[in-house]
Amino acid sequence: MSYISIKNVSKRFIRRGQWTEALRNVHLEIDEGSFVSFIGPSGCGKSTLLRIIGGLMEIDDGEISIGGRSPLEMQSAKQFGFVPQAPALFPWRTVLQNMKIPFEVNRKYNARNEKEQTDPIELLQSVGLGDFLHAYPKELSGGMKQRVGIARAFATGAPILLMDEPFSALDEITREVLMLQLMRIWEHHKKTVVFVTHSLQEAVYLSDKVVVMSSRPGRISNIIDINLPRVRDESIIGTEDFRQYVSKVRDSLRERWE
Repeated sequence: MSYISIKNVSKRFIRRGQWTEALRNVHLEIDEGSFVSFIGPSGCGKSTLLRIIGGLMEIDDGEISIGGRSPLEMQSAKQFGFVPQAPALFPWRTVLQNMKIPFEVNRKYNARNEKEQTDPIELLQSVGLGDFLHAYPKELSGGMKQRVGIARAFATGAPILLMDEPFSALDEITREVLMLQLMRIWEHHKKTVVFVTHSLQEAVYLSDKVVVMSSRPGRISNIIDINLPRVRDESIIGTEDFRQYVSKVRDSLRERWE
């Protein structure tokens, strides 16, 4: 059985007195511990589907279960870690103090952290921030701030990470560095990750499956299994197999735009 089961999910919004169909009959199965990316044109409902999985938005039709529980039940049990486009860091707190916020405000994170012995300092070191534990957000670059957000999500011990275009505001070089670091930390912790992106390379490099979505109303037009070896490092990016997967995702997107 799949871990996240999405069956015939539809979502509509009312805007300016008119109904807009954001998602239509979305069906998807996600295995536990896998890395799945959503890719598609702007406005196709990728982020909407991510929020639905995370219990932040209700559906109009269909059903969704995660480990046999509803998204709201999973959210109440603090089973999600969120990484948004912009890192939510308090400017008056140091990097290490920002890392500790979930544990200060929620006992469930504390109990899980003690059980799994997740070390925030070790996670910060794994993303190259070992020398910046006591720095403030104003002293960090955009990429460094986002590393704090990623490390904090892993530190909570939540089994599911929902990542909504976390690298979209960064330059190409920084994006690639963070992509490689995210891969290393995920290989170690093996969380279930649902990742929204517009980058073909990100989707192929990180994922076990790439879910291609059509323009509004958002539907799943293709699911591409990425059968590249694990563990992955930057050397795989230059291989012919990698380029072929990128081309396959690009061709699938083009078919839905034309």
